[in-house]
Amino acid sequence: MTKSKVNHTDWSKNLTIYEVNLRQYTKSGTIKEFENHLPRLKELGVGILWFMPVHPIGEKNRKGTLGSYYSTSDYAAINPEFGTFDDFKSLVVKIHKLGMYVIIDWVANHTAWDHHWTKDHPDFYTKDEQGNFKPPFPKWEDVIDLNYNNPELWDKMIGQMEFWIRETNIDGFRCDMAHLVPTLFWNKARLELEKVKPLFMLAESENHDLLEYAFDSIYNWKLLHAMNNVAAGKINASDLIQIAKNEFDSLPANSAYLNFTSNHDENSWQGSAKERLHYFLEPLTVLTFTLPGIPLIYSGQEAGNYRRLKFFDKDEIEWKEDKMSRLYQKLTQLKKKNPALWNADFNIIETDAPENILAFSRTQGKDQIMIILNLSYNEQEFYFKCKKLNGTYKDIFKNQLIEFSCHKPMKISALGYRVLEKKNYIH
Repeated sequence: MTKSKVNHTDWSKNLTIYEVNLRQYTKSGTIKEFENHLPRLKELGVGILWFMPVHPIGEKNRKGTLGSYYSTSDYAAINPEFGTFDDFKSLVVKIHKLGMYVIIDWVANHTAWDHHWTKDHPDFYTKDEQGNFKPPFPKWEDVIDLNYNNPELWDKMIGQMEFWIRETNIDGFRCDMAHLVPTLFWNKARLELEKVKPLFMLAESENHDLLEYAFDSIYNWKLLHAMNNVAAGKINASDLIQIAKNEFDSLPANSAYLNFTSNHDENSWQGSAKERLHYFLEPLTVLTFTLPGIPLIYSGQEAGNYRRLKFFDKDEIEWKEDKMSRLYQKLTQLKKKNPALWNADFNIIETDAPENILAFSRTQGKDQIMIILNLSYNEQEFYFKCKKLNGTYKDIFKNQLIEFSCHKPMKISALGYRVLEKKNYIH
């Protein structure tokens, strides 16, 4: 395992990221109305709020009525549909006062057709054989490709990122399609931006080279696809945990995966988490919070959102009480307080029902957690093939102490889950 050379921010190690879709969050879709949700998000236990792009959206070749967040027409401004620049600055202050952090989406690979650079710096863009601007991919016809062979673009883009840090005091960036931009650019950006303040950097990518000097975390797409396949009956519990282990074994030390059951792309284009995972949603949510890495909640998941949100048009989230909120709250608090979940190693626990039962442990010093998931439609009674696991544990969902022994069978209901926390409990 290689060692990452990034100076990772210590505060991110035990936090949950929450992705904010401002457009769909409230009736008005404004920053001011979103502020009303801050106490609820604090109670939910999330630590880092990731805002999808807050910049103005291009009008030329716009998709839908409102366009894609990812079609940026000005890197140094706020989308007027959301409010003003001062509104956003005030929002960051309020979030910080609640003890949470802020990162914003950064789209460095392309801009809108009517970005002012097309006139001020046309040499920043890739051209076709006729000398015209062109999309990065044929289906991305609402945006045009930036040309990173131009070193002046590097300095300009880094300057725009620095502007947001200095002017709004954000704590980092989620960088869209980061692997489409040269890794050397991101290395330079991290070096320059860290001169202002320590940052948390998340790359939408699976490329490990991004973790060496530039990013703290990358996407765990293989885990997501494997979870989808479990719910579809294509693979079993043993397959899933082995896929997860293979991914973590190859990850550079001190870096982290982003683990998730949904995000804005998955929700809109592949289906909501409920639509894809069905009855497996709860145990697989537990998995994303207890494997090594950083867990993610997408807007509306805590309200049990069961539908796809429109991407280019208004489609307000229905806020309601839901059991998922209580599950997330329990998991965010466990992630915060127990060092065994702070990206320490994990070990697979063998059972005599490997196709149905997924079990593993996380250990950090004297702190230990066992996670047991029943990924089948039937109640399972099974034995553990374990060593050094016996002892007194707290079942965090039942809130009771249990005596665990490898010599006694465990029974878990269909699609059930147990999270057992071991400390020096006094009888």
